[in-house]
Amino acid sequence: MKVCGIDEAGRGPLIGPLVMAGVMVEEENRKLLKDLEVKDSKLLTRKRREDLFDKIKAISDYFILIVEPGEIDAALNNPDLNLNKLEGLKIADIINNLNPDKVIIDAPSNNIEAFKEFLFQFIENKEVEMILEHKADENYEVCSAASILAKVTRDREIENLHDKHGDCGSGYPSDPKTKEFLKENWEKCPEIFRRTWATYEKVANTKKQKSLSEY
Repeated sequence: MKVCGIDEAGRGPLIGPLVMAGVMVEEENRKLLKDLEVKDSKLLTRKRREDLFDKIKAISDYFILIVEPGEIDAALNNPDLNLNKLEGLKIADIINNLNPDKVIIDAPSNNIEAFKEFLFQFIENKEVEMILEHKADENYEVCSAASILAKVTRDREIENLHDKHGDCGSGYPSDPKTKEFLKENWEKCPEIFRRTWATYEKVANTKKQKSLSEY
């Protein structure tokens, strides 16, 4: 039996992509992930995550999706979508690409049954066994492994943004570096920001009003 775990990194940040990852192994190979001592990526140091990244990829099938800010904004501006439904569509993409017999998903929605029904519409293999839980990344090694692939990929994407645009911090709205970067760069590189986030809208509206008053 092929078992897949799915998790994301970067759901909440103002800057950079949402990254979603699926990791699939044969049931008997789940022990290999346990032997690596994988954990939810938030419980590991950056160095440990980096060390595990290639080791996980070497013993599994995997699929990683990078969802850019523009796609997130488009979903939030669509009356038929929201962030949970966007994640659901991406989870379905991962399942359809890996085609597991069983999938364990770190559920983004508080209403797990409704989310499962939405997700099921887009899954090609209707026979797949689905387990959706909160904190699945803490409780199942395949989800822990997926969280590591997602987090390392997002960290690398943020490093690329640092190289291209300067130090934007972690990308989270509460990060002082990110706040300062937003004030100085909201108009220079709008494509790296989630412009539907209230933090971005507040700064953009304030700056625009200031420009009008100066005019």
